[in-house]
Amino acid sequence: MKDFSAFSLILIALSLLSCSVKKTPREENLNSGWKFLRAEAENAQLAEFNDADWRILNLPHDYSIEDLPVSSDSKQIGPFSEKSAGGASTGHVTGGTAWYRKHFTLEKLESGKLVKVLFDGVYMDADVWINGHHLGKHPYGYTAFYFDLTEFLNPPGKDNVLAVRVNNEGKNSRWYSGSGIYREVKLIRTDPLHIDIWGVTLSTPEVTTEKAVVNISVKIINGTAEKEDFDLVFRLKDRNGKTVASAVSKVEFNQSETRSIHQQMEISSPSLWSPVSPSLYTAVVEIKDGRKTADWQEEKFGIRSLDFSAEKGFLLNGKPVELKGGCLHHDNGPLGSATFRSAEYRRVKTMKENGFNAIRTSHNPPSKLFLDACDELGMLVMDESFDHWQKPKNPQDYHRFFNEWWEKDIEAMVLRDRNHPSVIIWSVGNEIQERADSSGLAIFIMLAEKVRSLDPSGRPVTQAVCEFWDNRGKTWDDTAPVFAQLDVHGYNYQWRNYEPDHAKFPERIMIGTESVPKEAFENWQQVEKHPYVIGDFVWTGMDYLGESGIGHTKTDKDTIGFLPPWPWYVANCGDISILGDKKPQMYFRDVVWRNSPLEMLVHAPLPEERKEIISYWGWPEEWKCWNWGSHEGLPVKVSVYTRCQQVRLELNGQVIGTKEVSDNTNLAARFDVPYQPGELVAVGISDGKEVTRQVLKTAGNPYRIKVIPEKEFLNLRSEDLAYFNIEIQDENGQAVPNIQIPVEFELTGGQLQAVANSNPKEMHSFQQPTVNTFRGKCQVIVRLEKQGEIRVIAKGDGLNSGEGKAIVQ
Repeated sequence: MKDFSAFSLILIALSLLSCSVKKTPREENLNSGWKFLRAEAENAQLAEFNDADWRILNLPHDYSIEDLPVSSDSKQIGPFSEKSAGGASTGHVTGGTAWYRKHFTLEKLESGKLVKVLFDGVYMDADVWINGHHLGKHPYGYTAFYFDLTEFLNPPGKDNVLAVRVNNEGKNSRWYSGSGIYREVKLIRTDPLHIDIWGVTLSTPEVTTEKAVVNISVKIINGTAEKEDFDLVFRLKDRNGKTVASAVSKVEFNQSETRSIHQQMEISSPSLWSPVSPSLYTAVVEIKDGRKTADWQEEKFGIRSLDFSAEKGFLLNGKPVELKGGCLHHDNGPLGSATFRSAEYRRVKTMKENGFNAIRTSHNPPSKLFLDACDELGMLVMDESFDHWQKPKNPQDYHRFFNEWWEKDIEAMVLRDRNHPSVIIWSVGNEIQERADSSGLAIFIMLAEKVRSLDPSGRPVTQAVCEFWDNRGKTWDDTAPVFAQLDVHGYNYQWRNYEPDHAKFPERIMIGTESVPKEAFENWQQVEKHPYVIGDFVWTGMDYLGESGIGHTKTDKDTIGFLPPWPWYVANCGDISILGDKKPQMYFRDVVWRNSPLEMLVHAPLPEERKEIISYWGWPEEWKCWNWGSHEGLPVKVSVYTRCQQVRLELNGQVIGTKEVSDNTNLAARFDVPYQPGELVAVGISDGKEVTRQVLKTAGNPYRIKVIPEKEFLNLRSEDLAYFNIEIQDENGQAVPNIQIPVEFELTGGQLQAVANSNPKEMHSFQQPTVNTFRGKCQVIVRLEKQGEIRVIAKGDGLNSGEGKAIVQ
């Protein structure tokens, strides 16, 4: 008995020793502790370079959104400068050259490992070195790329220096691009026998409610000098972590061999992925050599079927879905282009809460985090690659690199994104200048064939086609050869051509890849009327930086061009503001999409004898406000949007009038109302009965500041930002919708990341703890640093201060 006990203790000790051995993670987040310098620096790629005085920061990082040093020779405010190379197109911010350096050491147990670094995106023209050795460059600012560091790494315990030079020079973008390492960076460690980066491919060729067939392809690299025999283990797990299918393949690889292994598996009674129910599975693939796991990867995926036809439209899992789409640029408003996880998820969540079920990533691949959010929250995606091919739209844009780099960048997009169930369409171009030329027709074939060779699921390939404003002399009929090549047919601003084109080309599957808010109803009528029109993507779902003021309004006495000048910096064409709030056109779209029975908006009074002129992408200057004190007794224009048959308008209990509403009135009833403070009520009537009503009430004088955390509890492991919305209220707690006052902030428990309002033409610093309200609102964004309480105090002259709290767990 004593001998048995001693033997048992030895086994227990060995077991504990085995459990205590530290395992090297396959992937390590490399976002913290970078050294940064916003300037050129000679020899900064060398390991021995002295970077002791450089700033230390954590990624993601966009230096274009940061305050500029004080300058006396040019006009500037915060990050904005009159010397901006991009001017109004890029929001009057600057780029320039900058350096990043990351020091790290390997541990002893990493000896013999292969080590790679994976960048999800650097804008732009990045050069990368490890310990002074140039690994290569990556010009395109929107695709992921990686380098093998192994050959040039120092022995375990010794310092390694990863250096990145960013070169965002000249006029290279039509919108705000940002600058720097604005997406995540990862260090990837594997054995010489390993699964390649983006080497696991999943597709679901057969999907029913009873059964799903899952095809898995795994690209394996044997980097050893020996023949390798091993088991390739496959497991499919449901959302609860339960294994629902498994398989083992015995595999033999010759030395230095690279090839893909294919496995087909079945899942009974699968949970299908859709925007309504975004069910995800996890595929786990392991290379096992006896009891040892040489490498493994986990890949999330969704089970769903896609079918596109002119006869039935778009079918998801066999059911028709109309795409309620919005185009999105990649920036996160006051955060610039930095892809914080919380910000990416918040954008998708905001779009979905406003009724959108589809996003077009105009005009470049998004971050991986963004697609993860679309998968998890249930958002359909048109994944787009390029804004131009060989012909430029700006002197220093991507056209300089296209011929050499298009294939690498298409590979990066498709290989990284093909397992995302949210991605339903690939787009390889937007308003390409040479689209109808022989060169453009040949380029599309080249791009589309490359996409299809990399994606076994058979997603359709398209491009967004516009009228020939850039090719004078051509007519719409000249688009026929372009459309003949596409799987689905992207129309920019061309809803009037849907029916005529269908008569000529009945096989076309049409999709509005861009439209304007003021034609939302006309576009949606086409979608609801015709199955061959599968959806509409408004320009844009959310506001963005750059293309400054493209959605402006002006009076007939103003001299404003296509893009208004300084100090405009926000496009102002989004249905949703850069803070995430509904703008007036979103309220109208709520009625168009039947998400709201009635919405009432009031137009800001115009100066006498002035007429409003609205840009093509703009919307009238109206919002939900009944505070027009200086206009008492004067007429104010009120618009009521509804699908009810009639609207009755009442002011302080008195009927102003009743008007008919129909498709012929564009779902709108309009009234001229002599302004009096009090309550304005719009009543929706159908079949003689009241169906709904909405009230606008005059607010009192500003009394207090309300600080509203979007989340009261946050998880430090999965969230990196806390949002606090600021609202000016009267004594009764009603929002004051027309007040603009400065608000100052005090913050504890986190780092101030940004302050903002949604005024498209009020430039300010995003980094200083003060900002004006716009229409009674502003916002504070806090970067999480540690567990505990975040507290935001907001102060304004003559107002009771507000305080908001969030707990980080």
